[in-house]
Amino acid sequence: MKPGLQFRLNQQLTLTPQLQQAIRLLQLSQLELEAELRQIAESNPLLEFSEDNPEASEAEEGSGVELITASASTTSSSSDSVDDVEAPDWSDGDGAGEDPIDFSSSGAPSRNGSSGDEDGFEPQSAAPETLQEHLLWQLNLSHMNVRERAIATVLVDALNPDGYLTENMESLIAALPSDIKASAAEVEHVRRMLQRFDPTGVASLDLRDCLRVQLEQFDPDLPQRELALRIVDSELELLARNDIARLARKLRANEDDTAAAAVLIRSLDPRPGAALDVTPVEYVAPDVYARKDAGRWRVSLNPDCQPRLGLNQHYCGLIAQARGTDASWMRGQLQEARWLIKSLESRAETLLKVAEAIVRRQSAFLDYGPEAMHPLVLREVAEEVGMHESTISRVTTRKYIHTPRGTFELKHFFSSGVSTEDGGSASATAIQAMLRKLVDAEDPRKPLSDQAIAEELHRKGIQVARRTVAKYREAMRIPSSSERQRAG
Repeated sequence: MKPGLQFRLNQQLTLTPQLQQAIRLLQLSQLELEAELRQIAESNPLLEFSEDNPEASEAEEGSGVELITASASTTSSSSDSVDDVEAPDWSDGDGAGEDPIDFSSSGAPSRNGSSGDEDGFEPQSAAPETLQEHLLWQLNLSHMNVRERAIATVLVDALNPDGYLTENMESLIAALPSDIKASAAEVEHVRRMLQRFDPTGVASLDLRDCLRVQLEQFDPDLPQRELALRIVDSELELLARNDIARLARKLRANEDDTAAAAVLIRSLDPRPGAALDVTPVEYVAPDVYARKDAGRWRVSLNPDCQPRLGLNQHYCGLIAQARGTDASWMRGQLQEARWLIKSLESRAETLLKVAEAIVRRQSAFLDYGPEAMHPLVLREVAEEVGMHESTISRVTTRKYIHTPRGTFELKHFFSSGVSTEDGGSASATAIQAMLRKLVDAEDPRKPLSDQAIAEELHRKGIQVARRTVAKYREAMRIPSSSERQRAG
C-alpha cells in the first residue's frame, strides 16, 4: 500500500450563529423574549429599549398609539383573503385593545388621582393564603395545648390539596417530633378537633367521614339531619345513583323526607380544601389580532408585544473615535446588535405570515364557531408559506391570537380530520363541539350513551366510532351517561 491524496466533494448544512439566534428567538414566548432581550441589552451597550432613551420617552408622551404603532411596521406580502398588516383600531368597540382585567390591588384613587401612592409605588396584592397557612393561623388561636399543637401541625402538613389525610396512622406517628410519643388514640383525638376548623371537614379520612362531620355542625333539631346522617353512614352508593324511591324504602322513611335529606347532603362540600387552592391564574397577551373589516378578515401584530429595541446612537457615534482593541470590540457589538434587530424583524414577519395562513384556513371557525373548524396540519401551512414544518411548530407554540371568539394559542387551530359521508373531512375540534352540543341538549333523565352520540353524528354525516366518541368525551371531561344521570 502506498500513501496517496484523495479529494472528495460533499455538501453540509451548517447553522450560522445568526441563524441559530433567529431560531431561538422564534420559539420563545412573549415573556421569555422580553427577558432574553433585556439580558442581551445589558451586555451590549449598542442596544437599548425605546423606554431607556429619554428622548424617545419624551416623544412618546402625547403621541399614544401612534408611536407604539411605528414599532410594528412589518407588513404582509399576502393579498389573498387577508389584507396588509395594520395596527389594531382601538376605537372599534370590540375591546380587543383594552385590558379587561384591573391588576391593581385597590380601586381607591390616590391624592394625585392615580391608583398608586404619592411616592409612585404601585400597590401590591398579598400572596394567596394556602390551606396549611389558613389552618395554622386557626391553630395558633385555638385552646390546644403545646403537645396537641405539635400533633396538629404534623396532620396539617400531611393534608392533600382537597383537605384529606391520605397517610396511614403509623406514618403520622412516625412524623411526630422525637420528644413526643403519642398513641393512635391521641392523634385521632387531635384529628377530630382539626375537622371542625374552617373549612369544616378538613383532615377527614374519606368522603363519608368528611360529609358526616359537616352534617354534625347543623342544628340537631333540623328535620333532615338524622336521616342525612343515616344515608351518609350506609347508603352513599344509592344516593350516587339518585334512586330516591329505593333509598326511602331501604331506610323505611318518607320519600319526600328522603329527597330533602339528599338535597341537604348535596349542599355539603366533598373537597373542603379545594376552596383554598392557590394555583395562580395565568394571563396571556395576544401576539396577533384577527378582526373582520368590510367582510374580510384582517390580521395584525399586537404592537405592545413587539420589542422596541434599537441602536444607541451615542455609542454608535463613538465607534469612529475608538482605536485599537476598543474599536474592534465596539464594531463587533454593533454587528451583533444589527443581527439581533434583523432576527426580531424576521420573527415578526414569520409570525404574521403564519397567522395569516391560519386565519385564511380557519375563517369558517371565526365566522360560525367551533363546529365549522376545518382539519389542519402543520404541513399544509408550511407548504403555503414556504417554510419547514418545524418552523411552523415553533412559531405556533405559546403564541396567541385574539379573535372575536376569544384568545387562542395558534396551535388550537390544528387538528386531525375524520371522514364524512360526502368524501370530505371534519376536524376533531368540530366533532367535540358537536358532541358538547348534543350532551347539553339531552334529557337529563335519559342521557345519551357514547353509542347513541356516535349514531347521531352518523346522521350528520360524520363517520366516527363509539370508542372515538368516548375518547373525545373523556378529553373534554364530560362524565359517562350513567354518571350524568346520577348527577341529574
